[in-house]
Amino acid sequence: MDLSRLEPCGPFAWQLPVQGAMRVPGIIYGDAGLLASMDDKVASQLANVAALPGIVQAVYAMPDAHWGYGFPIGGVAAFDAEQGGVVSAGGVGFDVSCGVRLLHTGLLRKEVARRAACLADALLAAVPAGLGRGGALRLDEAEMDAMLAGGAVWAIARGYGWPEDAWRIEEQGCMAGADPAQVSAQAKRRQYDEMGTLGSGNHYLEVQEVAEIYDAACAQAFGLREGAVVVSMHCGSRGLGHQIGTEFLRRMVIDADQYGIVLPDRELACAPILSETGQAYLAAMRAAINCALANRQIITHLTREVFARLFPEARLDILYDVSHNTCKEELHEVAGRPKPLFVHRKGATRAFGPGHAELPDALAEIGQPVLVGGSMGAASYVLVGCSSAEAMSFSSSCHGAGRAMSRTAASKKWQGRAVVAELAQGGILIRSPSMRGVAEEAPGAYKDVHAVVEAAEHIGLSRRVARLMPMICIKG
Repeated sequence: MDLSRLEPCGPFAWQLPVQGAMRVPGIIYGDAGLLASMDDKVASQLANVAALPGIVQAVYAMPDAHWGYGFPIGGVAAFDAEQGGVVSAGGVGFDVSCGVRLLHTGLLRKEVARRAACLADALLAAVPAGLGRGGALRLDEAEMDAMLAGGAVWAIARGYGWPEDAWRIEEQGCMAGADPAQVSAQAKRRQYDEMGTLGSGNHYLEVQEVAEIYDAACAQAFGLREGAVVVSMHCGSRGLGHQIGTEFLRRMVIDADQYGIVLPDRELACAPILSETGQAYLAAMRAAINCALANRQIITHLTREVFARLFPEARLDILYDVSHNTCKEELHEVAGRPKPLFVHRKGATRAFGPGHAELPDALAEIGQPVLVGGSMGAASYVLVGCSSAEAMSFSSSCHGAGRAMSRTAASKKWQGRAVVAELAQGGILIRSPSMRGVAEEAPGAYKDVHAVVEAAEHIGLSRRVARLMPMICIKG
């Protein structure tokens, strides 16, 4: 990125000043090295988002930001409905409510390592992964609507989990305001056999070791200790979310003139929050959030079944589940007063600090876990939200390392089988139905996740709690 377009406004903060049609400034978080690795389109996309009606305070890019569809990945923007604020399907993304869930096992590395290959094979057999891959569960029309309305709570009620699971899931496992009637028949058809599946791209199911603790008190509260084994999953709303995004982007482009919206980029198609189109999208998007929560809940159940066969002593409790492709109505302080805002987080994670009213009692004094995913051979991190993030990013933080090169470029640089062999030499077992997919997701295709989380901590968005290293990765 050309840093001459930006003005330093802190040790790890850079401002894109208001210019042209921008209504608010853009703020990019990260050190000079991280910004240098970002493409120039990040700043251009921030400028476009900053021109949308009803935007509040500033538009933000997290330290892992990179170019995306309309919004940059790692982009955060909040809109005031009372001031003509908009909701943008491009500001949420196609994989609605893509997110990360982390499970304890109660096992140590040495216990799992003895049966690692067997565990890897069993997980690949139990959890369908790959493009278009369906699962054993089939939903009829009534159950589809019940799932879209009920989320993980629906899945738990049907035997795919434990009642206490819901308290460690964002929105307590069910997103309010979902309306299955706003989800098209085509979107539902795409999802009828995809519940409990990972999908492709950067989605995964990983068995990981807690390799390093940074904050002992917080780690203890989260139940983490060095040498312990955890399970992490990264996936979303699959074909249903993609179809919702596709359909509403098209509808928002057509309706823009009706609502008097001048789009700086067609990919930023949006509608006023209080309009018919805006309300319809929010209702459908919330149903897709429930789809993703139910999907991760079913994968949790399938994973528990595998561990129960191989490690009967294991108990896979949920540490937390948080999404990073959403638009949510939240109370945030604006000009010294609490204000309901619609916060878009695209490739960014909610990061509520200690004492936030929406946190469950067990986390209220500590803060929200922020789960930052890695890529096969790279570390993942558990962070915790900081109160300072409220004023700096509407309580948002990074979600991963962020891509350093496109999937096409990565597939030309690496061969999937060579990546698998290299990682195996380092003690990491990869299982995937697609060697091309492995090449596209090679660790070298991503930025340095250590630099990203260090920047997030220095800025005050979130604080490091633990570093996790992969042992087994089931890759979509």
